[in-house]
Amino acid sequence: MKKIETDQFVLSIIMPVFNEKDRIMQAIKAVLSTPYEKEIIIIDDGSTDGTPDSIQKINDPCIKFLSHKKNCGKGKALQTGISHAEGDIVLIQDADLEYDPDEYPVLLGPILSGNADVVYGSRFAGHGAHRVLYFWHYIGNRFLTLLSNFFTNLNLTDMETCYKVFTKNALEGIIIEESRFGFEPEITAKIAKKNLRIYEVPISYYGRTYEEGKKINWKDGIRALWCIIKYNLFK
Repeated sequence: MKKIETDQFVLSIIMPVFNEKDRIMQAIKAVLSTPYEKEIIIIDDGSTDGTPDSIQKINDPCIKFLSHKKNCGKGKALQTGISHAEGDIVLIQDADLEYDPDEYPVLLGPILSGNADVVYGSRFAGHGAHRVLYFWHYIGNRFLTLLSNFFTNLNLTDMETCYKVFTKNALEGIIIEESRFGFEPEITAKIAKKNLRIYEVPISYYGRTYEEGKKINWKDGIRALWCIIKYNLFK
């Protein structure tokens, strides 16, 4: 287990964004303030509310700005971002600030200590502030995680979390196929098959309501069910 010093790696932060003009500036500034050598790869996924104009106002050499002409989905945006990542460690960050960049040290800890190849940030492992929101979302998340664990033989508590961190080597050979939120069960199935060292760490969660811009819906839950079966049994 070889430790990695903070000045010996580059962090690639992949940030997909769709119609977040009211939050994107705050999100970028929060990520820029983190203390690591980094590249921030922002993928605008066909926003129609002026989000790209806001992004382009920030002039920082850390930022790589990519865009899709039309909305293709979070999974497709992550495909684009990961394909352009040049860092040693890849971290996924949503642009809505439901997840706090101040917790990067917690997420990176198991990798930097030499213990992990992949780290998931769990909203259900008991740490920090958690906004009280939708009961059925909670039940759905727990059910999907349980079903995913059944097939992968992992004991994750939060498969659907945004905060996923990978060493560059962990992602080698993995091709992402899902365009939307099916990315979460797909990547979990594929890393499980590689027998990687996977850790979870507790994180805070500042969730949003649909009125505040939350985008995932019940159709994505149905798709996630299919993805769990598809990528564990048929791929």
